[in-house]
Amino acid sequence: MLTILGFAMIATFLVLIMAKKMSPIAALVLIPALFCVFVGKGAHLGAYVIDGVSSLAPTAAMLMFAIVYFGVMIDVGLFDPIVRAILKFCKADPMRVVVGTALLAAIVSLDGDGSTTFMITVSAMYPLYKRLKMSLVVMTGVAAMANGVMNTLPWGGPTARAATALKVDATDIFVPMIPALAVGLLAVVALSYVLGLRERRRVGTLTLDEALVREPAPESETVLVGAGAGAGVKAGAGRGGPGGADRSQGSAGSGGADEASDDDFKGLDPNRPTLRPKLYWFNALLTVALLTAMIMELLPIPVLFLLGAALALTVNFPHIPDQKARIAAHADNVLNVSGMVFAAAVFTGVLTGTGMVDHMANWLVDTIPEGMGPHMGLVTGLLSLPLTYFMSNDGFYFGVLPVLAEAGQAHGVSTLEIARASIVGQPLHMSSPLVPAVYVLVGMAKVEFGDHTRFVVKWAVLTSLVILAAGILFGII
Repeated sequence: MLTILGFAMIATFLVLIMAKKMSPIAALVLIPALFCVFVGKGAHLGAYVIDGVSSLAPTAAMLMFAIVYFGVMIDVGLFDPIVRAILKFCKADPMRVVVGTALLAAIVSLDGDGSTTFMITVSAMYPLYKRLKMSLVVMTGVAAMANGVMNTLPWGGPTARAATALKVDATDIFVPMIPALAVGLLAVVALSYVLGLRERRRVGTLTLDEALVREPAPESETVLVGAGAGAGVKAGAGRGGPGGADRSQGSAGSGGADEASDDDFKGLDPNRPTLRPKLYWFNALLTVALLTAMIMELLPIPVLFLLGAALALTVNFPHIPDQKARIAAHADNVLNVSGMVFAAAVFTGVLTGTGMVDHMANWLVDTIPEGMGPHMGLVTGLLSLPLTYFMSNDGFYFGVLPVLAEAGQAHGVSTLEIARASIVGQPLHMSSPLVPAVYVLVGMAKVEFGDHTRFVVKWAVLTSLVILAAGILFGII
């Protein structure tokens, strides 16, 4: 019964947010609360929520101060040269912009933190998408998939969890998987190329000068989520592009069709009062030091961003009214993202506390046919897609993976093969509603979570299957 209710709860949540019948925050809170009552454990709802909030509180704190920190860095102009360099390289060509998004997200993902990756990627690429009137779900989808592939780095999380759960060396898991993961990253770049060509056909290509002077999309304009895949356009007042193509903006914002004004194109606004050109190298070194300390784990990430945000505000804006103004300017993003994280804590708390996660995992493992025993590597890889999407990495790697490894050993499949297969679902996992970083991505990009989900799932599944197929072809899995 708990198995059925668990799947029903997840399905209800996904359907309602993709159909835009409820906001993600409301759905993350109300749906699990309702199902908790159905399970007959309504009296324990408070304890489940507190447990969930306690587990995600450090993440919420990290995101709050990280958003303030990177928001200040955007304000003071740290990313302006990057944006201009990318724009010159892309030559205002949508195809190059989408490919550039994938490459930038992959490179920044070397720090091992999804939230940081999305903040930097969106900060750099969002202005380009706005000026070229490209579909923003293409940006979020490509960034999430690239980060998902790179999330398998030993310090990224999943590989370390698999190594810990199965008591093997993380290096022995990751290093042999490099060829398959490289194929997966190439698949993301190839997909970006295809999506970029479709965007090019839809919006056309501009020169650099045209892009710099072009007006952003009016607030009334929007493009359906499928725009990046060649779907139709829906515009309030679309402009005709080359060949009669509509150049409408591609995304709905978190509160509906929330399009940014000209002020949102900060990366190329040389006259905004928050610029601090004399402090550029200080801010650059501070950011490098912060990311280095994060990778080396010198302090907990929330503490690092708290210290970084305080230092960045103090040095760049020594006057208290200016500091308050910068915090207020980014309060909307902070509230949206942190609110999402705490709402997700209700969802995960109920899913875990009621035992639905355990029952769902056990049911899936029990349904594996006996004849599939010798192919447990393939089975583990396939199961990693839905399981890492519908539950946290901790739940999958510490709860389900040991069971799969034991079943594999009984049929002569090594623990290392099972461990390697378990990380192939990460491109899909990074868009899971249980991953706090995805709310940073869609929040900063002003994209509806449901739109992002509808767009990215099919492509993320394809990318994961490519990695799995490459792993089997190379004899790694």
